[in-house]
Amino acid sequence: MNSIDKTARMAGFLYLIYMATHIVSDVWRDSFIVLGDAAATVSNIRTHDGLFTITAVGDLLAAALFFLAAWALYVLLKPVNKNLALLFLLLNLTGVAIHCMSALNLFAALLLMNGPDYLNVFQVVQLHALAMFFLDLREKGFMLAQLFYGAWLFPLGYLVFKSGFLPRILGLVLMVHCFTWLSTFFQSFLFPGFDAITYVSYPLGLIAELGLTLWLLIKGVKEQK
Repeated sequence: MNSIDKTARMAGFLYLIYMATHIVSDVWRDSFIVLGDAAATVSNIRTHDGLFTITAVGDLLAAALFFLAAWALYVLLKPVNKNLALLFLLLNLTGVAIHCMSALNLFAALLLMNGPDYLNVFQVVQLHALAMFFLDLREKGFMLAQLFYGAWLFPLGYLVFKSGFLPRILGLVLMVHCFTWLSTFFQSFLFPGFDAITYVSYPLGLIAELGLTLWLLIKGVKEQK
């Protein structure tokens, strides 16, 4: 197996593990959160604080895996255009940094729920409200990372399109997905009650990113002469 094929399959493997870790952590964590009810949310998390901690660690692990997948894609696509490959790597790294910073809010919420004695100066209802605040702040921080997670898709898609060793249709879908995902970012902050754009961006994202992942993992690529 040639080196470029190994790199492609490694990129696909890391991308797949990232998506699985991210989805499981998010779905699991969201099952504890009751929107608008701080007391119920705190009760759920305290009952399963070990599992909630695992989801917080999983959030950080997913971010690290995402960057490693981006690095493998950078190595794979650098021969096509080094500058654009570096651009999508830096965009991904910026999103990952914001993603990790937002995950700290999950640990802040845990501290407020099971914190040391110095937090006794706050009333219980205040601690619950602050914990809910940090959980909401994590969501805002994660959505902020989507600006860069969306932007990196265009240079990535362009390089996939131009590579000659990956399907052009995947490159086109990735570039289109860039704009739909950026629309989701702006909608979440500017029009939070309007979710129609997600009906397009989520399925398209699944097709684009999962399609690239499975192609790299299963088909790989062949050395170009």
